[in-house]
Amino acid sequence: MEFLLAYGSDSDSDWDESDGAPSPSPIGSNGGDSNRALKNEVSDLLPPPPLDLLQPPNYMDYSSLTQGSRVRNFPHVEGIYALHIYIPVHIPATTRKQMVLIMKKLSSMVPRLYAVDADFELIELCKDDSKLEKVLLSREFHISLGRTVGIKVDQIDSIVAMLRTKLHSQRQYWIEFDKWETFANDDCTRSFLSLEITGSGLQEITQQINVVNEVYRLHGLPEFYKDPRPHISLLWGSGDIRYNLKQAVLQIDKPHNGAGSSQGHDFKCKFSGIVCKVGKKSYDICKI
Repeated sequence: MEFLLAYGSDSDSDWDESDGAPSPSPIGSNGGDSNRALKNEVSDLLPPPPLDLLQPPNYMDYSSLTQGSRVRNFPHVEGIYALHIYIPVHIPATTRKQMVLIMKKLSSMVPRLYAVDADFELIELCKDDSKLEKVLLSREFHISLGRTVGIKVDQIDSIVAMLRTKLHSQRQYWIEFDKWETFANDDCTRSFLSLEITGSGLQEITQQINVVNEVYRLHGLPEFYKDPRPHISLLWGSGDIRYNLKQAVLQIDKPHNGAGSSQGHDFKCKFSGIVCKVGKKSYDICKI
């Protein structure tokens, strides 16, 4: 019932949570009958609320939340928010044209692939190069620096402040995405085609992951995966289709003798900062 308290509210605040409760009904034979009658009458007069109001304003469907190669499932708990710490990444315009060609080849080799963070099947996007580039490649990608976990409201300020203190002195460096790689979530219900960082930028990102791990430990949160492999994910498909994705990439890279690398398709970008997202709200941890 507390979710329905938002019905008719115009509040857009990320942290609004109603602590109120409906007034207790009068107790007694006449009061109870009158209350039930009034309730039935109101129910007949008012239409049902929109379905989206059956979820609180800050509700997040954790079951669909991906973290690059991993998926964590969270039961929804009121007052718990998803925490995600990451480096924003934009694919340079000069690289997008090459990527469009690769995506079109992949769509014909591996069925039912989808753009990450979108519900568009790749084969449909490939019918229009400009739409493919806009939906798949023009948006912001991210390199995760920690697990996506649920935190309590009273942890937010402490986590953000500690991250800013420990990461404020970051310097700009180059990040090179130089290897095609495939990943799967923990229960292998989804597979991802990604570009991994194996050279330039790997050392700096690893150090940043270690800092985030320290902050997580101090707040009783689970640390990042052992031996993390920083990357951005471009496409996903249902089930464990890593072998199919690897074979498709090998076929595409044959002219370059890349054998799993992204020769001819790799790209670089400059590290521009770190973002901490809690629920719907984003915090700049450091910005360059």
